Amino acid sequence: MQRKAKLGEALAGTYPGGITIAVAKDPTGKHNPITLGLFMQTSGDPPMFAISVAPERYSFGAIRSSGQFVLSYPSLGMARDALFHGTHSGRDMDKLAECNTRIEPAAKIDSVLLSDAIANLECELEGELESGDHVIFVGRVVASHVNVDPGAKWLYAIGPGYKLGGAEARPIG
Repeated sequence: MQRKAKLGEALAGTYPGGITIAVAKDPTGKHNPITLGLFMQTSGDPPMFAISVAPERYSFGAIRSSGQFVLSYPSLGMARDALFHGTHSGRDMDKLAECNTRIEPAAKIDSVLLSDAIANLECELEGELESGDHVIFVGRVVASHVNVDPGAKWLYAIGPGYKLGGAEARPIG
């Protein structure tokens, strides 16, 4: 049986949920990460993934101008980085340097991989679609990487109300 509820209440029951961090190089040459809860695999052949980013986010312009992004699946040890990258703007700082996020060069695109992530997917932008207050970017995977530590585990968002380092997760709707 179901009852009518506000969107935020309905979505609260969907946690924990996976998150990713997209990294794109801005026009000044700075690599900017953004933590995302809106992503999915859209094709197996060719391998393609979609991410959803609000146009007012600094990363939006970086993705659009560079035409590429790295999709990183953060490990449990990256909880502080993931929260920081999702609650601060790259307009104001170099978020990777601020967090001392470990990076290494990407193999096929002009970006960086997050060294401690469980996986990194290098994507070339294939298209975009406006979707309400966000834009869906679709990227074709041109290279993929996995953490050498087989025990690395994927970081999940645990839901609204969780606090880490003074920042708090916020509900949708």
